[in-house]
Amino acid sequence: MEVYALFTVFLVLLALGFPIAITLGMSSLVYLWLTDISFTVIPQKMFSGIDSFVLLCISGFILAGNLMNRGNITEQIIGLSNALLGHIRGGLGLANVSGSMLFGGVSGTAVADTASIGSVMIPGMAKSGYDKPFAAAVTAASSTIGPIIPPSVPMIIVGTLTSISVGKLFLAGAVPGLLLGAGMMATTYYLALKRGYPKEKRATLRELLVHLKTGSWAISLTLFILVGIIGGYFTPTEASVVASLYAFIIGKFIYKGLSIKDLPGIMLSTAVTTASLMLLVGLANVFGWILTSEQIPQKIASAILTISDNPIVVLLIINLLLLLVGSFMETIAALIILFPTLLGVAVAVGVDPVHFGIIAVLNLMIGLTTPPVGVCLFVASGIGGIPMEKVAKAIIPFLICNITILMLVTYIPALSLWLPSMFM
Repeated sequence: MEVYALFTVFLVLLALGFPIAITLGMSSLVYLWLTDISFTVIPQKMFSGIDSFVLLCISGFILAGNLMNRGNITEQIIGLSNALLGHIRGGLGLANVSGSMLFGGVSGTAVADTASIGSVMIPGMAKSGYDKPFAAAVTAASSTIGPIIPPSVPMIIVGTLTSISVGKLFLAGAVPGLLLGAGMMATTYYLALKRGYPKEKRATLRELLVHLKTGSWAISLTLFILVGIIGGYFTPTEASVVASLYAFIIGKFIYKGLSIKDLPGIMLSTAVTTASLMLLVGLANVFGWILTSEQIPQKIASAILTISDNPIVVLLIINLLLLLVGSFMETIAALIILFPTLLGVAVAVGVDPVHFGIIAVLNLMIGLTTPPVGVCLFVASGIGGIPMEKVAKAIIPFLICNITILMLVTYIPALSLWLPSMFM
């Protein structure tokens, strides 16, 4: 009865649109009340969930992203992308995708990517002759690249939940991230040709060199982080601090978009975002503890392995489950609740943990753009002032593309494991 009450309250609150952290907390509270377990379990499990050194780097990377974004990073990235690709048919759409690939190395979060790139590109594309639903769909779909290309907040969570190296996960995400970008560029170009979208004036060599010079500072942040971690110069947590310092120097002295007066606001925004994530992590840990005590993970694992122990079939089932969950549940909460269980199932059929980490994160990122609850869809439709239904329809070709890339990454492990095996 208690378990039924747990899931009933969870689903009802989720359907009513409550924040996922509140939903997890309230459903856990109802369960504890019905079972007469002391409410002191809540702070205990919340603290154990966030008591991790690796989690410290979340605030560091969020701070670095805020500093770079306030320091004109978005404009520099979009300017570089336009200079490189604007002259091709559908060039602004291609620049949107490439901008998300470059911005992903700064923010590490899909929603931040959608909001930052979308606020510039959606109105700009509409003004240049693209239909708004397409512009919003490109923005939302390409935002899934951000948490795949390092740094990545979801991968930090995966490393925290398990003994998987965050550095290996960062490296493993590079090739799948590039594949996602290439696939979405191909989709954008095909649709641009089919619909006759415009192309921009070709940038001169001088303009291209200027954009390369100014944009290289932003692009180098991702390389800087990877080289530091691979070379053993600093841990992921230390890398986030170094990245923040780098972002401040670039934003203040190179792009000149930052001022000292901006810092209090940036720090406050970082603190609020970090606190909301930590609250979510803590309450998801309480919910996960309840599921474990009721042996729900074991039942899920047994159910999957009862169907088949063939790795191909098991990974297909897990993909379908994660795509479904990712379409209505926040990524971090889904990882905390499901990842350890599904990792055990995957390892039991011979799947490498690092490879499975990339599969899980990629699934949940695609879920952020999957109707009816995809968060990035809501952000993009809000920026463009477009009905959600139109954006959901326009994003279908990109979902097909992303799921195709997901299948390639799932069944060709070398796409994820090549770089980690080479450097680590």
